[in-house]
Amino acid sequence: MAFHHVAISTQDLLATHAFYTDVMGFTLLRVDSAPTPEALFDEQGANDGWARHVFYDTGGGQCLAVWDFHDPAHLSTDFDPSISRGLGLPPWTNHIAFDAPTLDALAAHRDRWTANGLPVIEINHGWCTSIYAEDPNGITVEFCCTTGDVRDPAAAALLVDPAPPLETPPEPIFYVPEDATAG
Repeated sequence: MAFHHVAISTQDLLATHAFYTDVMGFTLLRVDSAPTPEALFDEQGANDGWARHVFYDTGGGQCLAVWDFHDPAHLSTDFDPSISRGLGLPPWTNHIAFDAPTLDALAAHRDRWTANGLPVIEINHGWCTSIYAEDPNGITVEFCCTTGDVRDPAAAALLVDPAPPLETPPEPIFYVPEDATAG
């Protein structure tokens, strides 16, 4: 079953919008704005909080949604939207991966990212090749191209193995934007 959408939060809607349209190449579909549930159910009427829910077409009928909160009575105005960093985890753990149907499409995404000033990491995982960067919220985004069989006959055994055999990590390739190397 496919995702309909995945939702993230932002502290800077305009930077996030520019990233997901200009850098990622997604199309803005709609913007819904409404009072937050906390404001709707505030019996004293003191909460006038609202939120904006912005939807982007990521292709294949699926969307990425971004929350833009305006409810200081119930939401911290200085939250860390980065998912992983906010939880004390490395940035690569919680991430959003988008499909690149071919290696040529993956290379085109990589080139667009570096042209927009983003450093990019590329990793050939053996069964797929991925590129990684960070959005303005500190969320790791990935484009992934499946290049082999995803199924591993040993998956069920590895899932419960208390000491699974460790693979040698693949060598990453780093792409640094041209303007980042100047100076």
